[in-house]
Amino acid sequence: MSTQAPVAPAPAEGTGAATIAEATTFEPVIIGFTCNWCSYRAADLAGTARTKYPPNVRLIRLMCSGRLDPTFVLKAFSEGADAVLVSGCHPGECHYIEQNYKALRRFQLLSRTIQALGIEPGRLQLVWASAAEGVRLAGEIARVTEEVRELGPLNWPAGEIVDIDNVTLEAAWEATGGDAGGPPETPGGANPQHAAESAEAAR
Repeated sequence: MSTQAPVAPAPAEGTGAATIAEATTFEPVIIGFTCNWCSYRAADLAGTARTKYPPNVRLIRLMCSGRLDPTFVLKAFSEGADAVLVSGCHPGECHYIEQNYKALRRFQLLSRTIQALGIEPGRLQLVWASAAEGVRLAGEIARVTEEVRELGPLNWPAGEIVDIDNVTLEAAWEATGGDAGGPPETPGGANPQHAAESAEAAR
């Protein structure tokens, strides 16, 4: 009686490698923060028009991109997201006048912050999209997905670097260039006091 282990037949040429590659393809998890008035509706339009885009992105609706707190981004990374996509109205078209400019400023400062924490800047991206640009947003989501797929999984050891749960919103706001009057208080990122101060300063 032979004690030699049976030898499995070799896979057909050209099929085995493809099967293994398909089984090991990395699929990133992307958290998308979208504006209620523009980019979220653009995503809805893309779905209505049956425009396909990768299912890797999980969209979270905010009343305004300016309402995005910096800790949301850090929390997403610490909870396992491989990338974060921030999307809002085009500059000059914000429903709350200038809140998307604040989102742009925070994005730029957050890009520097995550680099200091060892995260590639390509994992945080900003996209402008109006409510009518469903096809464009779908294309941007596909582009971001491919770029993050090439970067590979993040595996960010947040607990060893910063205690996300104990970060105060006020400190995060100031660290990313927030106004001295504090973060927006009303839904949608519009603070009447800030608006009044801006109007007074412009006179």
